[in-house]
Amino acid sequence: MQYSKLGRSSLEVSKIGFGCMSLTGDSGENQLIIDRALDLGINYFDTADLYEHGENETKIGALLKSKRDQVILATKVGNQHRADGNGWDWNPGKKYILSAVEGSLKRLQTDYIDLYQLHGGTIEDPIDETIEAFEILKQQGKIRYYGISSIRPNVIREYVQRSKMVSVMMQYSLLDRRPEEECLQLLHEHNIGVLGRGSIAQGLLAGKPAAPYLNYTEAEVAKAAEVICSITSESSSSSQTAIRFVLQNQALGSAVMGIRTLVQLEDIAAAADFPPLSNWEIELLTKALPTPYYTAHR
Repeated sequence: MQYSKLGRSSLEVSKIGFGCMSLTGDSGENQLIIDRALDLGINYFDTADLYEHGENETKIGALLKSKRDQVILATKVGNQHRADGNGWDWNPGKKYILSAVEGSLKRLQTDYIDLYQLHGGTIEDPIDETIEAFEILKQQGKIRYYGISSIRPNVIREYVQRSKMVSVMMQYSLLDRRPEEECLQLLHEHNIGVLGRGSIAQGLLAGKPAAPYLNYTEAEVAKAAEVICSITSESSSSSQTAIRFVLQNQALGSAVMGIRTLVQLEDIAAAADFPPLSNWEIELLTKALPTPYYTAHR
């Protein structure tokens, strides 16, 4: 496993991160997967208070309690469950964040969170108030660092200018290159780490039947998957090639992958051990699709 420093933090994160939302087996199966992930060198585990109405944090807290000093534990905040249990509302307010962290700490069975992330965000949010809440939590020792999970350039720019965040989590794959338009270079220049999610595009780049995805047609998605296969050797897999495409960008600290089984884990973790894609492979992949022009996310 390879590691990289996450932005300007002191966190050395594994190039493959563990997206805990996908962990749906029983406790015994989950423990085997977590233990094997640690054996393979994965140290970054990412969850959110929204997942399973908080139960995912509870699950991960129990699985990692005895190994707390070996892992980088990340969770997210901002989606407030309604009292009647019927959905949730967006709440990036200071009062809510300072309150919500207590629930996450309790469910995760820890005294501190390594990376606390705002789970979304809009330009209409009280951004300075949100930042103040994170800074207070840092001073209190309840979190070590903070970041945001967002694909919106206008929001990301505001946090780059106004906060001391260390990371941005965003969707990024061969089929979703929005981060390349305005974000990756900006974040790299400001030494802010990027955590990639969706690297295999819901499985469309790893053997799943082609289907329309974002601005791409089914035929275009099939073409991308075909090119992925064409540069994948017999000793590797399409998912590994898709992940390597993401990791070749210098801004990326980790590809955070949803993992359900030991077989998936072994395949995904191995992607970090392959050499970087060559320039001609990257060119072949990027020319496989028409250049996307995204506007709705701005």
